[in-house]
Amino acid sequence: MELFEAILFYVFAGLSLLSAVVMVAQRNPLYSAFALLVTICSLSAIFGLLGSPFIAALQIVVYAGAIMVLFLFVLMLLRVGREEPEPGRQRVLKTVAIGLGALLLAQLGAVIAGIRPQVARGFDASTRSMARVLFSPQYVYVFEATSILIVGALVGAVVLARKEP
Repeated sequence: MELFEAILFYVFAGLSLLSAVVMVAQRNPLYSAFALLVTICSLSAIFGLLGSPFIAALQIVVYAGAIMVLFLFVLMLLRVGREEPEPGRQRVLKTVAIGLGALLLAQLGAVIAGIRPQVARGFDASTRSMARVLFSPQYVYVFEATSILIVGALVGAVVLARKEP
């Protein structure tokens, strides 16, 4: 049964990565929202496979249920259409995107390199042990970076939602 679970894990991980890329690359916000829904559901399946049924259920109820309904309601209310690219900004945005993508790959490589010793020692994936690791002083900068990312997303949402005169 362990091989079957490993195969399912990789299938759902690939599905979540693919739908996340579709979500970011899509120009239609409604299609992006549905790709986000697929990402959330596949992450819920991964949590279920890792032995965290409570987090898997929360993922479905809170994110796939409440948050996605809110997103879709706002998209329908604002009648957001397909985004048309501006010719002058395309080159700058592509350069910035390539740079940020390279930075993301470097960070992922550093995280994966740092995780290997813990996996080799038999890392315990229970909720309590995960909380001890995540809330330790070692990861304080990660939480600060996440809060900065959330504030940036909120500022971006306000800028995108404002009406132009």
